[in-house]
Formats: sequence, C-alpha cells, structure tokens
Amino acid sequence: MRRGACAFSLTNDYAIMKILVADKISSKGVAYLRQQTGFEVVEAYGSSPEKVLTLVKDVHAIAVRSETKITREVLEAAPLLKVVGRAGVGVDNVDVEAATDRGVVVMNTPSGNTVATAELTFTHILCGARPLPQANASMLSGKWDRKSFSGVELFRKTLGIIGLGRIGGEVAKRAQAFGMRVLAYDPYLAPSRAKAMQIEIATLDELFVQSDFITVHMPLTEDTHYMVDEAAFEKMKKGVRIFNCARGGIIKEEALIGALKSGKVAAAGLDVYEDEPLAADSELRKFPNVVLSPHLGASTAEAQDAVGVEVAEQIADLLTKGEIRNAVNMPSIDAAARKVLNPYLDLGSKLGTLVQQIAPAQVEKLRISFFGKVTELDVNSIGRSVQSGFLRRISGDELNDVNAPVFLKRLGIGVESIKSNEECDYSELIVVEAFVAGGQVFSASGTLLGKALSPRIVAINTRDVEVAAEGKLLVLENADVPGMVGTVGTILGKAGVNIADMSLSRLTPGGTAYMVVRVDSEPIAAARDEIKGNPAIKMAKFVQL
Repeated sequence: MRRGACAFSLTNDYAIMKILVADKISSKGVAYLRQQTGFEVVEAYGSSPEKVLTLVKDVHAIAVRSETKITREVLEAAPLLKVVGRAGVGVDNVDVEAATDRGVVVMNTPSGNTVATAELTFTHILCGARPLPQANASMLSGKWDRKSFSGVELFRKTLGIIGLGRIGGEVAKRAQAFGMRVLAYDPYLAPSRAKAMQIEIATLDELFVQSDFITVHMPLTEDTHYMVDEAAFEKMKKGVRIFNCARGGIIKEEALIGALKSGKVAAAGLDVYEDEPLAADSELRKFPNVVLSPHLGASTAEAQDAVGVEVAEQIADLLTKGEIRNAVNMPSIDAAARKVLNPYLDLGSKLGTLVQQIAPAQVEKLRISFFGKVTELDVNSIGRSVQSGFLRRISGDELNDVNAPVFLKRLGIGVESIKSNEECDYSELIVVEAFVAGGQVFSASGTLLGKALSPRIVAINTRDVEVAAEGKLLVLENADVPGMVGTVGTILGKAGVNIADMSLSRLTPGGTAYMVVRVDSEPIAAARDEIKGNPAIKMAKFVQL
C-alpha cells in the first residue's frame, strides 16, 4: 500500500471549490450554491458519459437527479471529489460501493419528496378503487357509459403497507382518514411507533393474506428484489389491488401480469418499473384495470424545489462545515453534533494512530471500548475516526472516515465496538485494543481533560501513563533500574531533541517500567538506535500523532 500521513478533512482545503450540477435541479438550489462564498458552480445538464468524465476532473461535489450515472469510472476520474448529492431518494444511478472505496460521501434527500410520493401513491389507490382514468378516457371518446366503471369503497377495507418509513407512514395517515384498517410489514419498525400510529404490525405472509389493497414502500435491495413474486400473489385474496410508487423490481412484473390475467389482481397502479422507461410494447400497457404513470413520485413543484434546495444545502454544509446529513454510506452528523463530537473524533483518531504504531504489522482485530459519558454520544462516528487513525499511516491519501471500515475489512482486520457500563477511573474513557496472532494485545486509552477538553493518553498497554495526545512520542518499556530517565534524557539532549513532557509508570520497584516521552522533534536514527541498544530497554517505539 502507499504510505502517507494524510488526515482527510471533509472541510475546504482549497480556495475555490467547484460543484458540478449534472442534472437539472431546482433553480432555487442552484441559486443557493452560487450565493455561497468560495463555490464555483458548473451547470452541465444532459452531458454524455464521455463529457461527464472530462467535467469531473477538478470538481469537489456533484449534484445529480436520476439521469447522470456516477460510475466507478467517473469517481476515479475525480480526484478532488468529496460528495455526490442526489436530489431525490434512490441512489441507483450512483455506484455507492465505488464512492465508499474512494472516500466520497453519497447523500440523498429522503424528506423533500415524502408528501409528493405519498399523495401520488394514494392517487393510485383511489384510481384502483374507482376507475376514474378509464371513465375519463371513455368520456373523451364521446361515450356515456355508467355501467362499465363500477368500483369499491376504501372504507373498512384493509390496506397492507410494505415498509413503514417516511412515505409509508404518510400513506398510512391518509388511509386512516378514509376509515381503512392499516397493516404494516417492516422488519425495522419499533412496536412503540406502530402503536402510536395505530397501525397493526404483521408478518409479510399475514399482510399478503389479509389485505384488500397492498402498497410497497421499500428500497430496492437484494432482500427486497422480487419480494412480491408468484408465491406472494398465490397467498393474496382474489380481487386484491396492488400499487408500487417506490422502486421497480420489488414487484416482479411477470408475476403481476400473470395475476392480472388470472383475475387474482383486480387493479394495479405503478409509477416505477423494472426497466425504465417502460417498453412501448410492455404487456402492462394492455390491461384496462392497470393505471401507469412515468415515475412521477417527486413531480410536484413543491417537491422539486424542496429536494433541489435540500441537496444544495447538504452539499454546502459538508464542504464548508463538515456537516453530514442523509448520507447513505456513513453516519450523518449535523452541525450541533459535530461541535460536540469533534474533540472525541480527534481523540479517537489519535488513539488509533498510536495503537497502529506500537502494535506489530499483522493485526487480526480492533476492539474499541467506550466508558462513561462518551457512551451517550455517537460512538459509531468516533469508532470510524479510530479506524481512520489506525490506517492513516499505511493506507494512503484516499483514506478517510468514509472508507476506513472498508479498508480494514479488505486487510482482514475485524472491528468490535463496545459500550460498557463498567466503572472506570475517568468520567469518560476510550480504549483501543489491537489483537495479534498468539493472543497478544496492544492498547491505548485516552480521555478529555479540563474545560478545553484536551486529549490525553492515560494508558498504553494497560500501563497507567499521562501525556498530551499530540505531537511526537517515545514509548519505552525498560527495566526499572536507577538512571534510566537520565540515560534517555542525555541521549536526546546530545541529539538536540527537547523534551516537552514525560510520564513514568511501574507496577513494582525493580520490575518493568514504562516511560512515555513527548518530544519537540524526531530523534535522528543514531539516537533512536542508541536508545534501542541499551540493554535495560526492552521496547522502544517512536510514535507520531
């Protein structure tokens, strides 16, 4: 691997940062970006893939909708890129894995089109109950046919909602206003939330069996792909009505077509499809009881303005303040949380760096333990800083908190995070341990002291020390014999190295002692060799934090 000492920052490292708006977003969003100091905004709508590759070579952020594909090739062509912002929910057009590899944050705007998509869904539900589009088409053709367009009422019918996130929750409210019974399947739904919303939790099979209407509000993943297939339709009531305004591919279109032909499905409404645009000869276009719309979920003036402004604000906040919201490949950190977390992120990074330098090259696992008040904070983000710090000197310039977990995984290093309620000697403590073959463990512990929240190293390899977590350290394990402090001081003095701080630790007189010396400059090789060559010194590590 390339070696470097790059500490990645999400904030501005450049006088001017360029933002590429690759797809047309709200003019209000573009105007917001142009109003920010230090931004150069390039609008390049409808660019070919080849043109995009040339445009991204010096950009720091890209804003897209669903048209422009942000592929691995595009990401590799953008060495300065820090963030891709998607004005909308789905990030299907962004290679999130490749972005994570490159340390690029991928953000979406999940809340901006919530109401618009929920209202479109309910429009489809109403059209599935009362065939108004078909009646309208008949009227426009000059007919007066009152017999062919009979429908059903929503009142007292059961609506099954697959996925009770933001949009599913909004659909549930509208269904309840129509007097519908609402069932919901969501493996992540807390019972307390369902109870508060007066929604019944159901298994997926229970939902299929009991629902008169079914609507899908899940992301498209390996687990949800073809979630509604032939087997699912077999379990449903005859005459069920089904709708999808979420993602194509959750409902298997071939299975839906079969269920429409058999009469199992009385009506369907789709806004999304397995392949978009929907083929002109698609069999779905031939059913009179199917209402189709061309992916209009967010197509309201309010939603377009909302997601455009939201993605612009998120990009600006990340580039200027390091604030991360609605990221799909790392934890979100708002401005207030970041202000609180910053000292802990710094401490975590330094503990990771320290442990990497005192441990052997081959590490099997990292364990990060949190004690005291720090357990009340976002330890996930702090843990990422520890991982980034551990890799900082061995993984090159492209490393940051976004991709550190991926880098560790590729190295075969497992990571364990523990929030402990055990008592310790400090009001809050972070302990980083590196486990190596043979059962050896190398560790460092740190805390924040005083009103300034100064980072301090308080233990190395379980030995109590106290030294500022900054600068350059000599970590020595030596026999506890007279004159060791003087010996080390003399060697450093001869080499012109000034001692800024020193901490001594021993368990028993005459046993093994630890000495941590913080110095103003790195000792020359000859001085380090002389220290290591002293027979009383069992271990000597030079550490840069």
